[in-house]
Amino acid sequence: MKEVTRHVVFLLTFLMGSSSGIELNSVYCLGTQCFSVSGDPSDFTTARDQCRDLGGHLMTVRSSVSQDVLNILLGNITGRFWIGLHLPAGCPDPAADLRGFQWVTKDSESDFLHWAQSFDSSCSAHACVSVSKEDDFKWTQEPCAEHASGFLCEYSFSDPCRGLAAAEGEYVLYRTPMGFMGEDLLSLPLGSTAVLMPAETKYVCFNEEWIQAPWSCEIHEGGCEHKCTVNPNHESTCYCPPGQTVNPANNVTCEVMVDDPCLPLRCAHACIKNGDSYECTCEQGYKLAQDGRSCVDLNDCRDERQCPGENFVCVNHIGGFQCVCMDGYAPIGDQCVDVDECASAPCEHLCDNTPGSYACSCYDGYKADPKSMHKCKLYCGVEECPAECDPNDKFQCYCPEGYISEERGEHTVCIDMDECENSYCDQACKNTFGSYVCSCYPGYMLVGEFTCVKNEDGTDGGSGEGTTPSIPTAPPVPHPDPTRQPSAVTVGGLVAIIVCTVFFIVLVVFLAHHTLSGKGKLESSGEMKAAEEEAHGLQTVASDA
Repeated sequence: MKEVTRHVVFLLTFLMGSSSGIELNSVYCLGTQCFSVSGDPSDFTTARDQCRDLGGHLMTVRSSVSQDVLNILLGNITGRFWIGLHLPAGCPDPAADLRGFQWVTKDSESDFLHWAQSFDSSCSAHACVSVSKEDDFKWTQEPCAEHASGFLCEYSFSDPCRGLAAAEGEYVLYRTPMGFMGEDLLSLPLGSTAVLMPAETKYVCFNEEWIQAPWSCEIHEGGCEHKCTVNPNHESTCYCPPGQTVNPANNVTCEVMVDDPCLPLRCAHACIKNGDSYECTCEQGYKLAQDGRSCVDLNDCRDERQCPGENFVCVNHIGGFQCVCMDGYAPIGDQCVDVDECASAPCEHLCDNTPGSYACSCYDGYKADPKSMHKCKLYCGVEECPAECDPNDKFQCYCPEGYISEERGEHTVCIDMDECENSYCDQACKNTFGSYVCSCYPGYMLVGEFTCVKNEDGTDGGSGEGTTPSIPTAPPVPHPDPTRQPSAVTVGGLVAIIVCTVFFIVLVVFLAHHTLSGKGKLESSGEMKAAEEEAHGLQTVASDA
């Protein structure tokens, strides 16, 4: 029953709301069909769309019965009106019954033909059809872009209600969900309303029967002139603004009261008659407070019967509730269907769609990034593993965090770094694959992942390795970037080696220079002495001579 009620509410809200802006002049209903004429000047495409927006289509005149209905609708109206017949493409076919034309329902079946004698079979002929009283409602070709005086719509439905019987001096005014009104209709669709005049008694068509107002408050305010609520007996009832009371003859309209017994009650929402007395009541979605006059919000979602569909969830709001789809589901029609989140590629590597959600996973050699679970990061998990290298550049290789790269022939491997050698921890340190864990000596406790602080109370809360293990998210000294030729020497040691080497080279150069300089001096001294001795000898020889 609730599902049918929800359907009626939707039908009334959607269809009656869609009728704004369209002037409907005349309507005729027969069996499970209604036909209406609109006096809204428009071209063929606009007319077709407006009929479709109301849940119908342009009228198809397939039988003599349909032609009689057309005569009834346009019998007192002048001007040209579109019907649902047009040439979809190509040229007309004079040999075919519909001459190559087609109904807007995309078929060519018809037991009735009424072409005008002026039919144009050329390929430049107009492709749309209109009718008029002046041409005896003959099917006349018209330019589709031309504005006709209006158009005729056709609607089909099931479970109709027959017209209400009216006594002498009474008449019935009908209104259909499609938005048009009329009198003396023979058949009406689900959701139509009827007002029996002059008593103003209202009815609604439901399951092929007319239900007298007030009906369910969820449907068009129960037919009430002012507002509808539910009385203590869980029955729908109408109420009126202060100073007025419900007409007992029809239970829906309001009339002025001379002495209003509700005024002393000072009801927050509404006042209704209960037997011989009057009492306060609340609007739909509220309940009466303990003071008997105020109204508080009623949590409709406490009723498990609300939103019974699979994957629906009830959301309460002030004065009512709403049925929405659970997370990971989307409304399609009257169902909540699982959304394939993987279609939008939310995962960096692999995505597995699950009911109402999805799960990300990573390729071999990777693991989920704890900072962003939809992303993946390199992972080794052992002391040594192959590096991830660019297939187009074998020298561009990457290692997981906490590893360094090393070339071995034609391959590059990732080797776990021993971060404990760098004294990242204040006291004790344990190396792990890709990271390390700090801990404290007895009597100390670990603070901020690296620092050990002495316990003031003398307890041993942080003593021992791994007592308060902490895997740092980022060490105080950044890891070196992947390199093609990593060194086993620390940065400080490397600097010392370079300085010693330079010093040694300078020393060697200095000694070599000194040695060469000394040898040169000795040679120069010997040569000078020999020259002196030779000169002395020459002097002696000269003296003897």
